[in-house]
Amino acid sequence: MGSTEELVDYKKEADDDNKFTWVIKNFSSLPYDKVYSSPFVIGGCKWYITYPKGNKFNNSLSLYLVVDDSRSLPCGWKRFAQFSLTIVNQHTENLSQRGEKQHWFNQRNLGSGFTSMLPLPNLHAKHGGFLVNGEVKIVVEIDVLEVIGNFDVSEESEEENQPLKKIKLDNDDNDAVSIDFLNVASPVMESIDVNGFQVLPSQVESVKCIFERHPDFASRFRPKNRHLKSSYMNVLLGLIKTLCQLPEELSDDDLEEASVAVSYVEKGGFKLDWLEKKLAEVKAKKKKVEIGKARLQQTEEELHRLNQRCLDLKALLEKETADVSEANVPLSFDDVV
Repeated sequence: MGSTEELVDYKKEADDDNKFTWVIKNFSSLPYDKVYSSPFVIGGCKWYITYPKGNKFNNSLSLYLVVDDSRSLPCGWKRFAQFSLTIVNQHTENLSQRGEKQHWFNQRNLGSGFTSMLPLPNLHAKHGGFLVNGEVKIVVEIDVLEVIGNFDVSEESEEENQPLKKIKLDNDDNDAVSIDFLNVASPVMESIDVNGFQVLPSQVESVKCIFERHPDFASRFRPKNRHLKSSYMNVLLGLIKTLCQLPEELSDDDLEEASVAVSYVEKGGFKLDWLEKKLAEVKAKKKKVEIGKARLQQTEEELHRLNQRCLDLKALLEKETADVSEANVPLSFDDVV
């Protein structure tokens, strides 16, 4: 496959250290089912974005973040990252569509993302704000939280636009989740000790709050290795962040992965009965939302039919009233004679 420049008329905008903006020109006229951004470097790793043209199976625009140049990665290379992908609404920013998740990127599982970011009819809506002057704007933000294996890419290498290869994106399955989370990891930045757990500065308040509300939740925790303890805590914090999303934004796969991760963390010795209850609550809410949405749609359709029936009856009433008025006229003498 040729380079990105041969496939897409695009422009790349300079951003913060952990952010990359990709503006795709002439989006509607692109002849390819799969389109790839140029490679970019964030957190010492080279990435690219793919699938902005859409998913023909669910009629939605899909986006994935993928590790570039996989053949050069050393054996055992892994990165645990929190990332978000946003389809920018260029008219009203707060209407932008954003997906966020955490993922272990490794040689077996190089990509992760979202299969249904935005329905294609919404994307192509004339005044929707997502497709403006033929351009679609996509922003990715990446925070690399943990690393295994040294293979950092310099920022200068971002300018080397090598041809992109098609890489199979493995689905996140239970085995992948369990195997990845079991690996020992080391923090990228300086960590802070909170009750024996080394956590990132941005995680300190959250971890303290967990211990305040559930003081004995780690009383039976077995691992002693500080990096492994950090990995367990990262999984736990990722679970909590997942449960804080809107239920309708969580896919069945997200909730299944959450259940697998809860089991994994519990095997390490955490007492997570409180988290299990919340997970069950979120699952129930998601089901309620799905059922409620289906009922809302049925009710709206029924209301539409009733409104149409009312309009039809009103038209019939007006016609019959006119017919009665026309017939209810007395004959004149001349008419009779």
